[in-house]
Amino acid sequence: MSGQVALEQILAKKANKTLDRNDQVFIAFLGLVGTTLEDMAKLDKFEPMIAKLESVSTRISREIFTYWTQNRNLKVQFRLDAGRPGDPAPYNSGNILRTRIENTIHEASVSFDDRSTGFVWFFSFLVLFSQFKKTHGENVILLLDEPGTSLHAKAQEDLLRYFNEKLIPYHQVIYTTHSPFMVPADNLMAARTVEDVVKRDNQGNVLEVLGTKVRDDVLSVDRETLFPLQGALGYEITQTLFIGKNSLLVEGPSDLLYLKAYSAELMRVGRAGLSMAWTVTPVGGVDKIGAFMSLLYGNKLNIAVLTDFAKGQKKKIDDLRKLRLLREAQILTVNAYTGTGEADTEDLIGRDGYIALVQQAYGLPALTVGNPGTARVVKDVEDAFRVLPPSSPEFDHFFPSSFLIEKPEVLKSLPNHSEALDRFEKLFTDLNALLP
Repeated sequence: MSGQVALEQILAKKANKTLDRNDQVFIAFLGLVGTTLEDMAKLDKFEPMIAKLESVSTRISREIFTYWTQNRNLKVQFRLDAGRPGDPAPYNSGNILRTRIENTIHEASVSFDDRSTGFVWFFSFLVLFSQFKKTHGENVILLLDEPGTSLHAKAQEDLLRYFNEKLIPYHQVIYTTHSPFMVPADNLMAARTVEDVVKRDNQGNVLEVLGTKVRDDVLSVDRETLFPLQGALGYEITQTLFIGKNSLLVEGPSDLLYLKAYSAELMRVGRAGLSMAWTVTPVGGVDKIGAFMSLLYGNKLNIAVLTDFAKGQKKKIDDLRKLRLLREAQILTVNAYTGTGEADTEDLIGRDGYIALVQQAYGLPALTVGNPGTARVVKDVEDAFRVLPPSSPEFDHFFPSSFLIEKPEVLKSLPNHSEALDRFEKLFTDLNALLP
């Protein structure tokens, strides 16, 4: 849609039936808000003209920004001005209808034509197809080729919502896409793969051209064909499967298992465990917490972080605390509960307790761990495994935690068991206090 229209010229083109596509979108735009070119041409008094333009501006803003969620602080301005001699023809004379977009935060407006390509496309699409049912009725098939190509991911999600609410209930909608964000993850049965199938021999030579195949399953082996489906599923899993309304982010899967094991033991003896309202999510290290939180941003989740603390990590933790997505109170470091300068989740179990757990998990008669070079028992256990005979098993951080989950009775036999319970209970109490 054009951001400005020469009123007399478009009226003449309409009379001569020479309207082009842009003109037709603009006329649909006027129809969307309940007015016509002829109505605009009749505005020969200032106050009625202003009232009409403001009414049109308000109605179109409500319609469009119901679906454009990228910026809620925009408003459509509709103006009827006299052409200026210095403007390019045909906007240098007669009455010019202009569409402008105002940012209500910055209190400034720009011409509709100067907005992003994606916004102009989205606006024009909604204008045109909002009138489709009125113009053509419901017995219509819509074939759309790569809609939303100029839109970023969130805007493509808005477009899908518009499809579902405004088009699909009344029309048959078929569209092509290479974007995973245009694949409805909640309705994958509606998706079809389209693939140019060629049979080849083991050397890659073409044996037979089978042509284009449309499938309603995901049996395709072509990576390019499957990518949008894989991307849609991956995004949906990220947003729903591993997170909850209250998400506790930890570094690795072993952290999750230790929290589960000690929470269960504390609750078994009538003490405070980790609330079931928390969904514990391993993210793969402190470096990935910021990126993971960005993925979840906008879902209105309550997020807390529990992270190990080692030398060189202070800046990483400080950077996390600076994130606008997370309040400082929502970041807990393990060393605050061990009283040491450095600590991993394993240090909550205690040095002697964790060494005993590793011995039982690996079936070792003894494990000689030297004097602690650091406050982190995991590092010392790693050093001890390096000097074991070659036939000995390799140390794996995850294995002791999985052993503890499989044999929870071992937990009570670990040295300094009572002190470990105290440390975990204090952690769980602080985490539960962060729940709404």
